[in-house]
Parts: sequence; structure tokens; C-alpha cells
Amino acid sequence: MNDIQNQSDLYLLVDEFYKKLLSDSSISYIFTDVVKIKIEEHLPILVTFWSQVILGTGGYTNNLTQIHLDINAKEYLSPELFKIWLHHFNTAVDEYFRGEKAEQIKTQALNIATIMQIKIAQNKV
Repeated sequence: MNDIQNQSDLYLLVDEFYKKLLSDSSISYIFTDVVKIKIEEHLPILVTFWSQVILGTGGYTNNLTQIHLDINAKEYLSPELFKIWLHHFNTAVDEYFRGEKAEQIKTQALNIATIMQIKIAQNKV
């Protein structure tokens, strides 16, 4: 099993990850009812984000924190939802990749989930 090496690998990862999210009724409603993502438009944005984080390519210009705060204003993004998100993310990584970048992306996902939960909690005050 190979490590994450390029944007094609990241596309595979993100696509498989979203298949898992969207088939899990405990979290899919966030993407289908609250945000109503158009997956064909959303996936390239996520690939750009992860490519910047893991491969150092740049190109992601959105405010990740604000996006999640905006979603949280519509529907509370609970710690449980972040646990589900991380579980599906880590499972997708582990199913397709092994190596330094695979471990790095899982660590980054945990960091992002933790930061988002802190920001959401601070925003409630």
C-alpha cells in the first residue's frame, strides 16, 4: 500500500471519505440538509485544501474556521459529530494509504477537528 503522493491520491481519499459520510445517517444530514453541498463542486475544493496542507501546493483561500462557524450557526456541530467525521476520515485513509503523509493527514484532521470544536465553544460565549 502506497503513501499519499499527489492530488490524484487526495481525490481518491476525499471521494471515499465523503461516500462514508453521506452513507452515515448520523452525520449525512449536515451535508445534505443543512449545507446542501454539491459534491462535484465540493470535492475539488477539499482536494485543494488537503493538497495545501499535506503537499504544500497552496491554492486554498477559503476561511475554514468561518465556514464551520457559519454551519454551526445553522446546526450545532457537536463533539460527537466531529468524532464521527474523524472516524470516517481515518478509516478512509487507512483503507487506501500507509506512510508518513497518511499519518500526517490523520494528525492534521485531528488538529483541525480540535481547533474547530474550540472555536465553536468560544463562539457560544
